[in-house]
Amino acid sequence: MNLEINFFPWVAITVWYRSMLSLLTGLLLFGSTPRLYAQDAEKVRPVSSPPVVETGWSDLTDGVKTTEQWLQRKKLLKQRFLDLIRDQHKPTKPAMDFKVHEEVVVDGVYRRRLVSYAVEEGERAHAFLALPLNQPGPLPAIVALHGTYPKGKEQAVGLEEDKTKAHLDHLARHGFIVIAPDHFVAGERIPPEGPYETGRFHQRHPEWTSVGKFTYEHSIAVDVLQSLPEVDKERIGCMGHSLGGHGSIFLAAYDERIKAAACNCGASFFRYNDQVKEWARDRWYIYFKHIRPGLLEGRLPPIDFHEIMALVAPRALLDISAVNDGVELTQRQRVVMNLEVMKAFQLENAADRFAFFVHGKKHSVPEESRELMASWLHSQLMSSEREP
Repeated sequence: MNLEINFFPWVAITVWYRSMLSLLTGLLLFGSTPRLYAQDAEKVRPVSSPPVVETGWSDLTDGVKTTEQWLQRKKLLKQRFLDLIRDQHKPTKPAMDFKVHEEVVVDGVYRRRLVSYAVEEGERAHAFLALPLNQPGPLPAIVALHGTYPKGKEQAVGLEEDKTKAHLDHLARHGFIVIAPDHFVAGERIPPEGPYETGRFHQRHPEWTSVGKFTYEHSIAVDVLQSLPEVDKERIGCMGHSLGGHGSIFLAAYDERIKAAACNCGASFFRYNDQVKEWARDRWYIYFKHIRPGLLEGRLPPIDFHEIMALVAPRALLDISAVNDGVELTQRQRVVMNLEVMKAFQLENAADRFAFFVHGKKHSVPEESRELMASWLHSQLMSSEREP
């Protein structure tokens, strides 16, 4: 009985205490808010000049004051890029042996052909080719590169469920001639081990890289476009998403016949990237097998993405990314990196040929990005104001 008698007063006291605490907290919070705002309003915000933005990407142009100095550095960077992809180990280019396997007309807008062409001895690439109808030629042309998808070129023409990545169909309706090749381990060239398995490639070419391989093949796609009478040989561009996004950067840096490029959600760079070893993993799709020992020891390659992107100048480059595509701190570095890339374009009097767009829609191709890429390529390759 004593326990029951003593218990209820404690309950009452506890309830009263908590009520008073909540009341006091509310009074403190709401009562102090106007005072805090008043104090903030009383703070003087002085007039200020813009500070120099210090970044971890300034090595791109450190010490460079003139265009001549930049062009000298650019030669060094180009060689480092070729060394990274191990271009010296590419095979002898075979005769093209271009073939058309089938043809359909799509909505009366463009003719779509399934084509193939030789890329190595005993190895052929397959691609879809779109030729707009009722358009006075010759026309600008685009190499459209798909992302990591087993049926790559089928997705690019809109034969798969995700129409946001139907790059060939979209650009052909904008009046471009478009070639959309399969990646070398996708589509009609999937290895027995599965899509994007590069083991057999590395057995055949132990000193080459997957990036060197696909960049070399995409350059042959440019050869194909230039062989077509319908194509304006001086107005060729490239674009892609994800794997095709950084593939577009690599192709534009590699092949100066590319006059405009657009990268959507390309992979992250080497520095400021906790996942950098994915560039040289020991399984599945291996980009750069030879840099793995250095990465395991904490050493990065002697070239990074900002330097590869700068090789595109003074030709046109658009970079589209999402701050929430993967590790956010790394993706935020991409914005800072692009500010440094702009300096290289400025040194070549080509600031109007570099742009970047950042959104928050993760690893995707939203409508605004799709239209932006088409508009960018149109302004750089079709506009009457743009020099060839």
